Amino acid sequence: MDLHFTSAKATPEERAAVDAALNGSHDSRARNDRRHRLLPVLHGINDRIGWISPGALNYACERLDVPPADAYGVATFYALFSTTPRAPRVVHVCDDIACLAAGAEELCTSLETTVRKPGESQDGGRTTWLRSPCLGLCDRAPAVLVTVAGDPPGAHQIAPVSSVELTDAVTSGAFAEGAPATAQVGGSELRLLRRVGHVDPGSLDEYRASGGYLGLRQALELGQEQTIAEIVASKLLGRGGAAFPTGRKMEAVASAPARPHYLVCNADESEPGTFKDRIVMEQDPFSVIEAMTIAAYATGCERGFIYIRGEYPLAARRLTNAIAAASERGLLGDDIMGRGVRFDVEIRRGAGAYICGEETALFNSIEGKRGEPRNKPPFPVQAGLFGKPTLVNNVETLVNLPLILLDGGAAYARVGTSNSTGTRLFCLSGAVARPGLYEVPHGTRLDALIEMAGGLPPQRSLQAILLGGAAGTLVTPEALSMPLTFEDARAAGTTLGSGVVMLFDDRVNLIAILHRIARFFRDESCGQCVPCRVGTVRQEEALQRLANGTQGERGVNLALLDEIGRAMRDASICGLGQTAANVIESARTRLELFS
Repeated sequence: MDLHFTSAKATPEERAAVDAALNGSHDSRARNDRRHRLLPVLHGINDRIGWISPGALNYACERLDVPPADAYGVATFYALFSTTPRAPRVVHVCDDIACLAAGAEELCTSLETTVRKPGESQDGGRTTWLRSPCLGLCDRAPAVLVTVAGDPPGAHQIAPVSSVELTDAVTSGAFAEGAPATAQVGGSELRLLRRVGHVDPGSLDEYRASGGYLGLRQALELGQEQTIAEIVASKLLGRGGAAFPTGRKMEAVASAPARPHYLVCNADESEPGTFKDRIVMEQDPFSVIEAMTIAAYATGCERGFIYIRGEYPLAARRLTNAIAAASERGLLGDDIMGRGVRFDVEIRRGAGAYICGEETALFNSIEGKRGEPRNKPPFPVQAGLFGKPTLVNNVETLVNLPLILLDGGAAYARVGTSNSTGTRLFCLSGAVARPGLYEVPHGTRLDALIEMAGGLPPQRSLQAILLGGAAGTLVTPEALSMPLTFEDARAAGTTLGSGVVMLFDDRVNLIAILHRIARFFRDESCGQCVPCRVGTVRQEEALQRLANGTQGERGVNLALLDEIGRAMRDASICGLGQTAANVIESARTRLELFS
C-alpha cells in the first residue's frame, strides 16, 4: 500500500499516546492487519492531548499501516474527536429534546452571556463548551458531560444542573458529579433491575451471591443446541427496536459454516430519550458479561466486542472492571468454568455518532472505517464483523438470557403476552413526577406505567407522548389505554422502539421539539445516501419556513414534507433515513400542529 504522509511530526507526548493505545490492547486472532485498532488509537490521542494533530495522525498511520487520508476521514466522522486545536476541558451541554424541555436553552444562554460562545475557550484556553445531542441522561435533565484531556484523562456526568451551577463550574473549572442513576426500586415484577441499588456493581462476589453466573452454568450443562432451544421457546424479541426473534438469530449464527464467529453487544445507545442500557451497564455490569458469555457459547463465538457510546464514561469503567474480574476468576478466557470454553471480550468506545447504533455501521466503526451502513444482504448472521458470521444484540436483549436459562424458555414465555413475552424496560422522562427506568411485563397499559412514575406534575395537562425516541412517533393522550406490547403498538401505528416514554405537558413548545428532532437527524446523517443526506436538510428547512411563514404558502411546504418523508422512507440505505420523518408526520396527522 502506498502511504503518503505530510511533513508533520508527532510530539513525544502524542507518540506516547499512540504507543499506549496499541501496547495496552491485543489484536484479534483472526486479523493480521491492525486497522481495526484505529478507533482506540484516535481515542488515545484525543484523550491525552485534547485533539488529533496532523503529526499525531501521521504517527498513528505509520504504526497501523493505514493511509493518512483514510484515517483523517475516520477522525472527522466522529463528533467527540477534534482535528483542530481545542481546549483540554470540554463541557458538552445537551440541548436535545428531554433537556430542551427541561431548560437546556437557559443553560446555553447563560454560558453565552457569562462565559463565551460555543467552541471558544476561557480560563487561559483550558476550558470550552459545546452544544451536544442527547447524552443518555434524560432521567436527570438538563445534563452535561465534561471531558478532560490528560494523562490520565477524565470524564464525568453532571445532571441535573442549573444555569448558575454550570456557569460557576465552567468559570472555576471545578466540576462535581451529578445524582446517581434512577431506576424503579422494589416490586414483585423486577427481574432485569432486581440488583440495581442492592448489589455492588464493582463486586463479582456480590453478583454471584445474588444468583450471578447460575445462568451460564445452566447453559454449559444443557449444551449449545439446548441452550438455543430454550431461547427460541422463550419467544424473546430484540429490544432495540427491530423486534427480531433472538433465538432465530442465534440459530443462524450457530449453523453458519464460516469461521470464526463474532459476538457484538450493541451498547451505542444514542436514541434521544433512551437510557435503559446505560443504567444496566452502570449498575449491573456483570450481568452483561455473563449474558454475552452465554450467547457466545451457544453460537460458537470466541471473541466479543462491547461497542459502547463514548458519552458513557461510568458504564465503560464498570464494564472494564467486570471484564477484568471475570477474566481473573476463570469466567472469561480460554477455559471458562473449567469446561474448555473459550471467549474473550473487548470494549470499543464510540465517539459521538448516532448512526453507529445501526449494526453494519457499528461493524465498520470497529474495523477502523467511517461508521457508514452497509447494504443488506448479506445480513450480519452471514457476513458481519470482519466479513464473518456475527451475532449482534443490544444490552437489554442480552441480559434476558440468564433469566431464560434459569427459569426455562416456557416459563419465561408465560410472562407478558403470547406475542410479547417477558418484561420490558421503559425510559420515562419529561413531564413526569419521577423520571427514571421502569420494568413492567409486556401488556401493562401506558397509563399504568406513567402512574408508577407518579403521573404528571400538579396542575399540568398532557399535550403528547413520544414513544420510541426521535425515530418513534408522537401520540395523543387518547393512547393512554394502549397495552405496551409489540402487537398493540403496531396496531396503533406507533412503536415501542428503544423503550422511550417522554411526556410533554402544556408548558412545552412542541414546534421547538420538532425542530430539534429535525436538526438531530440532519446532523447525524452519515451522508452516504442522497435521500437521507439531502432529505434531512430539506425537512428541517421546510419546518423552518412553516414556523416563519416565509417562502411560499403553508400548503406547499406541507406537501413538500410529505414528499421528503416518502423519499427517505423508500430509498434510504438504513433506518436513520427511513425513520427521520416519523415524529414530524405523527405531529401533523395526530396532533394537527400545522393545520
